Amino acid sequence: QVHLQESGGGLVQAGGSLRLSCEASGGPFSLYAMGWFRQAPGKDREFVAGISRNGLTTNFANFVKGRFTISRDNAKSTVYLQMYSLRPEDTADYLCAVVVSVFDSSRVYEDEGVYRVWGQGTQVLVSS
Repeated sequence: QVHLQESGGGLVQAGGSLRLSCEASGGPFSLYAMGWFRQAPGKDREFVAGISRNGLTTNFANFVKGRFTISRDNAKSTVYLQMYSLRPEDTADYLCAVVVSVFDSSRVYEDEGVYRVWGQGTQVLVSS
């Protein structure tokens, strides 16, 4: 059973940057497409960014395009979310998730319903 552990959250001022990490263990990381989602208090969970299992395709929610990047290091079984120009509205718990993508190495998944394993999340607080 794959296990995900996020890290890197914290308190940052508006305009600042953070890099989140999500390390996977217990499974073949190279077969996983990965996604980052977030959930703010009182709001639904929403897709933030995704990366294909081969790392060649990425996709972002409109509200983070141009500010966030996503990358992966298969040798370290880790996916990263680099966040720049943070805003107070980016405050949320950030979770990573896994979907097995055996047949399509270049696909990114935005639908949270296809993700099978989730991390516990890491909290990001952006002060104004």
